[in-house]
Amino acid sequence: MNFQFLTYAVQDGVGTITLNRPDVYNALNDGITYELQDALKAVAKDDAVRVVVLTGAGKAFCSGQDLKAASGGEKRSFMDSLHKRYNPIIRAMRSLPKPIIARLNGVAAGAGCSLALACDLIVAAEEATLIEVFINIGLVPDSGSSYFLPRLVGMAKAFELCSMGSRVKAQEALALGLVNRVVPADELDAAVKEYTDFYSSAPTRAIGLIKKMLDKASTSTLEEMLEYEAYCQEIAGSTQDYKEGVTAFLEKRKAHFTGK
Repeated sequence: MNFQFLTYAVQDGVGTITLNRPDVYNALNDGITYELQDALKAVAKDDAVRVVVLTGAGKAFCSGQDLKAASGGEKRSFMDSLHKRYNPIIRAMRSLPKPIIARLNGVAAGAGCSLALACDLIVAAEEATLIEVFINIGLVPDSGSSYFLPRLVGMAKAFELCSMGSRVKAQEALALGLVNRVVPADELDAAVKEYTDFYSSAPTRAIGLIKKMLDKASTSTLEEMLEYEAYCQEIAGSTQDYKEGVTAFLEKRKAHFTGK
């Protein structure tokens, strides 16, 4: 696939999507949001992709909405923009039955912060920051931030971050549980690779089911989750990877999972 505002590459089971507008810190214009939707559709359909990395070119991960681009031309509906451009991205990320790793190389602000939080894991460079910057221009969080933040840091801290537009540095984000790991910038690729090496050879269908289960758990009762676990276990137990896992255990060797 050919893209103008991002790059997409697949190698060794890893699909890497790189937001590629470094001159504006990978700010989100119309084109890049639609291209990101297309890239997510591509990784969903490609059985060769077993784990996804989302990152930004240059110094930033994503600085959010391109305000300069948005201010030009006729006035647009915020609701229409979210329904057509942003919400489909977040839904696609959360429904993707494969893990998504945010390679947080720099600032993630506004909708860019939401993109990072929508990933399953975040590996951050020490210089990276997360900012719910919406309040600074009189707006409210969108693209899922109001859903993700309270679940990650609690209601009181989420309110503070959203209502004050506080800049959260990488080490603080780690302490709050917003990111999984923080490393020096020159070790970022190696740290991400540790995760991609694991997930590219893991039982992908089981990983996808785990992702669905944990998402469902946030709005379900224990009884509902017990039933859903049984449902998902029935699916996992019918996979080739389950058969390989049991065989490898009995033969006292390392399992070779194919993601099927």
